Amino acid sequence: MADPELKDLPELVAPPAEPAEQAEFDEENRLKADYVDSVRAALDEGDDTLVYELVEPLHPADIADLFELLNPERRKLLARAITDLLSGEVIAELNDYVRDDMLEALPASAVAEIAEQLDTDDAVQLIEDMEPADQRAVLDALDPEDRAVIENALSFPEESAGRLMQRELVAVPEHMTVGDLIDYMRERDELPTDFWEVFIVDHTHRPVGSCQLSWILRAPRHVKLTDVMKRDQTLIPVNMDQEEVALRFQKYALISAAVVDGSGRLVGQLTVDDIVHIISEEAGEDALLLSGAGEGDINEPIREAYAARVRWLIANLATASVASFIISRFEDVIAQMVALAVLMPIVAGIGGNAGTQTLAVTVRALATNQLTASNTWRAVRRELSIALLNGISIAVVIAVAVSLIFGVWQNGGPVDLAWHLGMVIGLAMMANILIAGIAGVLVPLTLERLRVDPAISSSIFVTMTTDSMGFLAFLGLAVATGLVG
Repeated sequence: MADPELKDLPELVAPPAEPAEQAEFDEENRLKADYVDSVRAALDEGDDTLVYELVEPLHPADIADLFELLNPERRKLLARAITDLLSGEVIAELNDYVRDDMLEALPASAVAEIAEQLDTDDAVQLIEDMEPADQRAVLDALDPEDRAVIENALSFPEESAGRLMQRELVAVPEHMTVGDLIDYMRERDELPTDFWEVFIVDHTHRPVGSCQLSWILRAPRHVKLTDVMKRDQTLIPVNMDQEEVALRFQKYALISAAVVDGSGRLVGQLTVDDIVHIISEEAGEDALLLSGAGEGDINEPIREAYAARVRWLIANLATASVASFIISRFEDVIAQMVALAVLMPIVAGIGGNAGTQTLAVTVRALATNQLTASNTWRAVRRELSIALLNGISIAVVIAVAVSLIFGVWQNGGPVDLAWHLGMVIGLAMMANILIAGIAGVLVPLTLERLRVDPAISSSIFVTMTTDSMGFLAFLGLAVATGLVG
């Protein structure tokens, strides 16, 4: 039964929004193909009313997904049909390429209106990649206060804390009590709509601590903020790279963190929702760099994707010529025994896979600061131990298999030539896997020391090493052991 003393109180918390109809989603919470086809058909027929009815129940993030599933022509039609649903939240969730296409079709005043709906970090992300002339037009269309904030953010390096941070925060002087803070927050309409932490600053606006809202609500009004605040803050320098910021959040399990300028003054805050996007971007970026797939975005323009991938393929072509040169030095040897040509790709292929495994582990360890100068040689010894065990195991398997497959059974036993071939490929395989382990860890470490991103070019050098050394070990052992003359 409801308390009669509470029945006349206003409802302070809005009821949760009704979820979108589940008929529009599959079991993995993706928009169903049938639903997307219905939207396409309505767009093609010019039935904007039906399009609006279909899209209205969706969450802004799902509307963004819908835009990404359509081709560029239909995106423009959809934007026109659901203009008042095209909020800043939808724009902020859009894929970068899709968003850029849509913004190009909008006047500067419309883009400025969208930017004003967003938090500063999202507004900066919206504007930063625009052409200089378009960017200037949008900034001129903003009100002076918003323009000054965004221009300040754009003055920081790309992918830095200064670009990512939100300027909307709650900061109060250290002399306040809990009661003073509660009254302050109730009286100020200009405070952020959503915040989790209050920053306590001294007279120079340097953060001295922070208070979570849960602590404030449970503390008596007369208690000073300095008595309940957390003093051991993790402060983020404004020029820190976003990848390092993400590692700080992950390491210290942060929900939010203060961003400070060179003099230690509080200039903004970062929240975990921004960091989740960064972690996802950085992880995907490293994987794509290792494969040479460019941005790896299906919405990336064909010309840009081509330019990114063809450079990688040309580099691979150059390194593959090294392996071809080694093979050419053993042309006469291969001509004497065709089995060598049949087995060569196995040695190189397995070595390449072993190198890729070690390389992936090493690049990830470097990216997450698990591998540093203090434990480099321990990591090298570990990878060599794994490579040795893998090499012995694979060598035994391939030696026995080759001996049996190429053996000609006579008088109840295989001929010596088959066992000789098996021994040679086994030894070559073990040597190449060891080489792969060494290359997979030392190549990225060397590039890291040279301040080159190891994710960009490591795989080229590792592949070249395993291919070249695999062929050299196999064919060289064939000659050295007398398998061929």
